[in-house]
Amino acid sequence: MSVADICAKVLREERITPEEALALHEQADMGTLAYLADEVRWRKHPNGVVSYIIDRNLNPTNVCVTDCGFCAFYAKPKDAEKSYVLDRETIYTKIQETVDVGGVQILMQGGHHPRLGIEWYEELLRDIKQRWPKLHMHCMSPPEIEHVSKVSKIETREVLRRLQKVGMDSMPGGGAEILVERVRKIIAPRKTDTDTWLRIMEEAHELGMRTPATMMFGHVETVAERIEHLNRLRQVQDRTDGFTAFFDWTFQPGGNPIGEKLMQKGWAKKTYGEYFRTTAVSRIFLDNFDNLQASFVTQGSEAATIALRAGCNDFGSAMLEENVVSSAGCFELVALEDIENCITSAGFIPRQRNQRYEIIDARGPVDASGLTTT
Repeated sequence: MSVADICAKVLREERITPEEALALHEQADMGTLAYLADEVRWRKHPNGVVSYIIDRNLNPTNVCVTDCGFCAFYAKPKDAEKSYVLDRETIYTKIQETVDVGGVQILMQGGHHPRLGIEWYEELLRDIKQRWPKLHMHCMSPPEIEHVSKVSKIETREVLRRLQKVGMDSMPGGGAEILVERVRKIIAPRKTDTDTWLRIMEEAHELGMRTPATMMFGHVETVAERIEHLNRLRQVQDRTDGFTAFFDWTFQPGGNPIGEKLMQKGWAKKTYGEYFRTTAVSRIFLDNFDNLQASFVTQGSEAATIALRAGCNDFGSAMLEENVVSSAGCFELVALEDIENCITSAGFIPRQRNQRYEIIDARGPVDASGLTTT
């Protein structure tokens, strides 16, 4: 099938195959991809709103036994100089700072600590919810859930059920990287495998949790493997309708073994053009995902603004703190006013949201004509 034929399918609102997605990525010009992705976004969000959330990325510990080759954040258990486990008062102070500036969510995730089991996380979540009952706790990605299940010797579904009972409202989409075993065996051989990551996501969806999905690309994977990753996500979404959004970002090579090895071989960091191309194809292919998030944290605010015209309808988080990708030398903290300026400069209407992508902005929702309804 030609690129023109595939474009016609997209415009007719027909689902494209993985082979057709690959053909678009490899053969279509960027203008065509952006046009198609923009059409899909307008179809799903005709009111012209681009949303964002105010939250904080809180990492209770950086101690990790997984040793992922792409991570510059973690510390080994015996690394007394670098490793930490935050005390409760530090955690509470960080949360109060977030609430004081209008934050509605805490994104809590961290390392795979060999001695922190289910009881430690239950107690922490219970205490947080007692202090801030309305705060949304977006906690612990699938690999962390699997790790806690191993430490505590219980099933992953039981981990999710117990954490949900004491205050875990939803689960982040971290740890996906590329959902292809050939790639995972190179970059994270000790981390959750593809089928387990997807199974834990489905378990969370079955318990009523809504979750995002992610992809970190631009390292050792092929473009076809990126499409395979997207296809696995689309298949789960067909079954559960539990994913709220998808967002992707390019691998950051600073301060980690994989990055050092690749650069020694003459590897070059992926360009903004490759980010736009992959993001646009994702928007076109993931026809059962309502939301696509731009990644200003890794790509920068200018690239994220352009991505709003390549299929994205969300600007991510006005994040008070981020420690993981910043450890790799890449993090752009953007003020709330600047986020709104980026959104309006791309021709959209900024609105604050919650984790379920519901508009909670004091200015009110916006109807299909682009007018505020309150």
